[in-house]
Amino acid sequence: MKDNNKVIIFDTTLRDGEQAPGASMNQTEKLDIAYALERMGVDIIEAGFPVISKGDFNSVKMVSKHIKNSTVCGLARSIVKDIDAAYESLKNAKKARIHVFLATSKIHMQFKLKKTKEEILRMAVDAVKYARNKIEDIEFSPEDASRTEKQFLYKILEAVIKAGATTVNIPDTVGYAVPSEYGQLIADIKNNVPNINKAIISVHCHNDLGLGVANSLFAVKNGARQVECTVNGIGERAGNASMEEIVMGLRTRPDYYKCTTNIKTQEICRTSRLVSKYTGFVVAPNKAIVGMNAFRHESGIHQDGILKERTTYEIMKGEDVGFVETGLILGKHSGRHAFKVRLNSLGVNLSDEELNKAFEHFKNVADKKKEVYDEDLLAIVDDEVKVFDKVWTLVSLSSRTGTNIKPKVDVALKSKGKIIKKAASGDGPIDSCYKAIESIVKIKGELLDYSIRSVSRGQDALGEVTIKVKLQGKTIVSHGTSTDILEASAKAYINAINKFLALESAK
Repeated sequence: MKDNNKVIIFDTTLRDGEQAPGASMNQTEKLDIAYALERMGVDIIEAGFPVISKGDFNSVKMVSKHIKNSTVCGLARSIVKDIDAAYESLKNAKKARIHVFLATSKIHMQFKLKKTKEEILRMAVDAVKYARNKIEDIEFSPEDASRTEKQFLYKILEAVIKAGATTVNIPDTVGYAVPSEYGQLIADIKNNVPNINKAIISVHCHNDLGLGVANSLFAVKNGARQVECTVNGIGERAGNASMEEIVMGLRTRPDYYKCTTNIKTQEICRTSRLVSKYTGFVVAPNKAIVGMNAFRHESGIHQDGILKERTTYEIMKGEDVGFVETGLILGKHSGRHAFKVRLNSLGVNLSDEELNKAFEHFKNVADKKKEVYDEDLLAIVDDEVKVFDKVWTLVSLSSRTGTNIKPKVDVALKSKGKIIKKAASGDGPIDSCYKAIESIVKIKGELLDYSIRSVSRGQDALGEVTIKVKLQGKTIVSHGTSTDILEASAKAYINAINKFLALESAK
């Protein structure tokens, strides 16, 4: 029996989220995120748009092969070749869905598709029937539904449900809707589509006016029972409705929404960090739910209230979304067993080989820091374990820089047991360091973006450098951590080169 109070979470981080400029991920990174989504309890993972490229096809195929608990979905236009590609990519999925879409608004039909209403209706029905002959679970989206003439929208929804669609999605494709209007649209669909009880109403809201989450929640209040969203709200233009905000909105206000989800909320922050790391998109400190300041209080009045009664200024607990408690955890005298136990408590389980790599890095960090925090441990694991095979490793570096001094950096790298040393000068120590590395590895890159953040607190905090670099036409996002910013920058660039070489080798 269908639970009318259950909201299905349809995550499209790997498809719509990846459409954000610069957010491209490789297959290994996509699979890591798919595992994280499955671990979190996401009901449906939209893994890609199979027909659009060989890379997308293989990504959907790979996710289908490995994900067992979540339904894996592939997107398709209302075209036979798209549906065929989606079906082929989903063959190995334990639970599969094909998501078919076709624009229905007057502006899209007139200027993009150059089709009449009758032609659009026929194409939609034919596509759903064709897809339904291949897979039972079919979703149909009338693209730009929020700007579609209502009577035509009702008609096309009735027709595709009759043709076999089990979910009908109502996209606010360009983020044009406002909450009361969009909520009313969902209510009107329930009241005017005769066979709507045979399908689940889904919503997909973009954030162009900053209303993606609000529109989604208003839709739930009015009867929608599937929400399409992304981790951290990433996506094209201003992004999509944020998964973590929708989930915690429903969880925090059950009195109002009277709905639940299957999401294990303690996994939210961990997954947010992973998506941020792989896309290179830093989460803003004031971002709801997952921002670093989301559960911090500086105001004296707030601190006083929190100490007396937490609920005076907190409507959620940080631990409910997996926020790591900041405190002294380990030091330079800590052993491998204590290190492993602490990582396990943070939800990190490593193989013996991975543990050895991470522990060695931890000891190096512990020698430089008086206090090692949980955030540091997670950064160490990300930096040391979640990287490609290390063709090149950093042996040492030194720099000479200052006011009125031309910067110069000496770098020593190791590969296949051989150490190579080079020095270079440039526009600052980072530029000099990268030029020295390039002269060693014989690969020249174009630095597209560079950012740095403090992983934890204190003057000796680990710094995490994130770079986006173009190497022989490929855009690579990479990271490096150290208490020394120049060393973190060097590690990030070397990791990018190793990542590029691994991708080239995989060809």
